[in-house]
Amino acid sequence: MNIHNKPYSESCDQNREPILAVIAPILRHRSSLLEIGSGTGQHAVYFAGHLPQIRWQTSDMAESLTGIRMWLDDSNPGNVLDPFELDVCQSDWPRQTYDAIFTANTLHIMGDDEIRCFFTGLGQVVGPGADVLIYGPFNYQGQYSSDSNRQFDQWLKSRDRRSGIKNFEDVCALAEQQGIGLVQDYAMPANNRILHLRSDA
Repeated sequence: MNIHNKPYSESCDQNREPILAVIAPILRHRSSLLEIGSGTGQHAVYFAGHLPQIRWQTSDMAESLTGIRMWLDDSNPGNVLDPFELDVCQSDWPRQTYDAIFTANTLHIMGDDEIRCFFTGLGQVVGPGADVLIYGPFNYQGQYSSDSNRQFDQWLKSRDRRSGIKNFEDVCALAEQQGIGLVQDYAMPANNRILHLRSDA
């Protein structure tokens, strides 16, 4: 399938190598991963291609599923599973558990109610000792970490007033309510972070 027919995110191409450098060592002994908010599907194809031992389950809102399937039809390394619909507040979460969770650039497009749904759902699908990896921008003690993040937050709120960059402390507190604790907070390019959490940490 021609790449021009598929949805494309330039930022996925720009951030995939730095993200992989962080997550690959963490995931090397993992076998089942749920990606929440797979977007275009580019991350799934790239990361799963470098992590062949993982069955990488894609998911997203209904309107994104066709685009993800286009990427899988064209570039599936063989270990990426067909996406299912997952609206964090409206959908039934999977009944199975996973030993890893990955999500990129999702929390800042959610409202506070959706964030609570996200972590409640997460508590249902993480197996014992599962690794949870969350990529994106965060505020610390209510403060922006850069001018570019401040501008990005203003842009997000102009599109949807419920959205916006979330506070690191609030995210960690919601995770801890589900028995998921912070392991490490990685600084990433372009003022992003990767939060590495683990269930029953």
